Amino acid sequence: MRQVIERHSLHNENKQAADQPSLELQLESSTYAMLSKELSERTNEVRRLKGEHLQGLSLEELKQLEKSLEVGLLRVVETKGEKAEREINALRQKGAELMEENERLRMQLESMPEVETVAASSVPEQGQSSESMAADPPPYDDSSDTSLKLGLPYP
Repeated sequence: MRQVIERHSLHNENKQAADQPSLELQLESSTYAMLSKELSERTNEVRRLKGEHLQGLSLEELKQLEKSLEVGLLRVVETKGEKAEREINALRQKGAELMEENERLRMQLESMPEVETVAASSVPEQGQSSESMAADPPPYDDSSDTSLKLGLPYP
């Protein structure tokens, strides 16, 4: 009998404890509410930065928004300028390296006399076309069945 009474009293205590939310659950609930509110505020802020939902803002809030946008735009322009300058400097450095390599290869080519004569005969000089260096075309052979006609066909 005593065991039944103890189980009954224990059951009542557990039932009362179950009716009251735990401290951990209360903390999670308040954290959820706080994060939900912060998310809503941030979403509204992003919309305002995009130029949406501006009707409810006062003149002072609009001025503050304009100032923050100007500061942000200034940072974007500065970052863009810095990146462009870095790219230009990198390209200049690469150009200088290529010129040095070109000069090194030119010197190496000049130090090899037999290569120079072959190169001079097969590589056109600056200002010359490859057509002007071509030898006479091979003689025409009438025994071929292949022909090429250019132009529009007659009706």
